Amino acid sequence: MPLSLSPARVFAEWIPPLVGANGAGHDPSEVAKGTPGCLQSPGREVRLSGTAELSARPDRAKVALRLRSKKPEAQAARGSVARRLDYIAQAARQRGGVSEENVTVTKNFSRIDNAYKMEAEICITFSDFGKMQDVCNFLVEKLDSSVIISPPHFYHTAETIDNLRHQVCLAAIRSAHQKAQEVCRLFGQSLGKPLLIREEEMKEWEGDLEKHDSNPSDSPSLQQRLQSATIFVSSKMFAVFEIKGERKRKQAALLNTN
Repeated sequence: MPLSLSPARVFAEWIPPLVGANGAGHDPSEVAKGTPGCLQSPGREVRLSGTAELSARPDRAKVALRLRSKKPEAQAARGSVARRLDYIAQAARQRGGVSEENVTVTKNFSRIDNAYKMEAEICITFSDFGKMQDVCNFLVEKLDSSVIISPPHFYHTAETIDNLRHQVCLAAIRSAHQKAQEVCRLFGQSLGKPLLIREEEMKEWEGDLEKHDSNPSDSPSLQQRLQSATIFVSSKMFAVFEIKGERKRKQAALLNTN
């Protein structure tokens, strides 16, 4: 599944030790009181908010093909549609690699005046869009106007969407962690463990942000349909990281020299 990652936008907030007017540190419980959601022990920490955006094109396409036959005899009407249904299913298996569970057929039989009318619709789900085009082109060539092929409906499987949501959250967290390291390095500090990670916002939408310059009366191309069905997910994560104290940094330096 192709994923596209845009640069994260991050802001950082440096929280120095809290000192009172007399030079003494504030009681952490007093600082936390009346401040919902803040850490119980505020001190040397850096707070960041990072965003990331990922996108994924559809991984499935459903094509509906409609058939009909009107004959004076019922058996002739049924047989005409049945032969074409078999031909279409065979082409989907051989040329498209489509399994039986991805092919569904609905039929409707009726009598109109002195004739019998047989209608059927066969829906085929493809995971390979190149093979989908090959099958559709082949059927148009062989069956001509006796079959009506609808434009493909592109969509995502539930697994694809869940994976995209998971990946965009991880991307936002990784970006926040990287920025926290850069902020600490800038001020000659060492980054410690994460104290809090919270998702603040997640958005999902479909379609390209850019408008296609095409005639509204024209049917969208395959690429335009794919772009229109592309799903975008953005995530905003808030993170708080500990800044290591002097003693810890000195101990780490001694260990590195040894």
